Amino acid sequence: MTTPTQHNDDSRAGFAFAISAYVLWGFLPLYLKLVSHIPALEVVAHRVIWSVPVAGGLLILLGRTSDIRAALSSPRALAMGCLSAALISVNWLIYVWAVATDKALDAALGYYINPLFSVLLGAVVLGERLTPIKLTALAIALCAVLVLTWDAGVVPWVGLALAGSFGLYALCKRALPIGPNQGFLLEVLVLLPLALGYLVWLGPEGHFQNLGPDMWLLLGCGIVTAVPLILYANGAKRLRLSTIAILQYIAPTMIMLCAVFVFEEPFGQARMIAFPMIWTALALYTYSIWRGR
Repeated sequence: MTTPTQHNDDSRAGFAFAISAYVLWGFLPLYLKLVSHIPALEVVAHRVIWSVPVAGGLLILLGRTSDIRAALSSPRALAMGCLSAALISVNWLIYVWAVATDKALDAALGYYINPLFSVLLGAVVLGERLTPIKLTALAIALCAVLVLTWDAGVVPWVGLALAGSFGLYALCKRALPIGPNQGFLLEVLVLLPLALGYLVWLGPEGHFQNLGPDMWLLLGCGIVTAVPLILYANGAKRLRLSTIAILQYIAPTMIMLCAVFVFEEPFGQARMIAFPMIWTALALYTYSIWRGR
């Protein structure tokens, strides 16, 4: 998700777009669970391929295809598009694999941590000032990660990798000289040759070879990938940054509920300690944004 432009007022359309996007992202694990028997890399390849007609069709309707042509002819825009495409593909791959291997709770943790990681990136890369409240939030989040590390004996790399890849992706999107819808199409166009090449290499071993449920589920990957991103892009333009900061917790909360109540992943004592710590850190972060208004 890119950082939206600050607005003076929230609009009803903005709420509708943004909430729809976050709810769809929250339900995405249910869809990914249906394709959990398919290798994660193959699922990601289909997410890329079938996102192209969805995103391309939208830009044709909006009459904004000239932006893509300009970006493809600009070495700087193309380089940034390649970098953001690499980051989002890594994020998708880890997320698909996490849901398939019963690590959806770790994925939820990653998307809870993501706003705080973005605050840290802003301070380190962009020189943004860290207020005492934000420093406190980061310290609490770090303690939560340490609790999970101590309990499991290993660093919760799935959550950290998801937060890191998406945070860096959002940072790269800021540098793209085109809009978010055009940027998304540029990213999937960059990834398209790799995705097609991988499926050709798979040949008859791929899951798209028959007319069964797998084919239709893989076709649907384009819709469940592109639609929420497009809804978010349109919602972010119509909402305050502080409003987006609160709404973005909808998706990881729904992912967590799916993991616990649908996938029946264990929510042990360490998570009972760590997740409330993360929520406290996010509450402080949100308060700092509201106060900044």
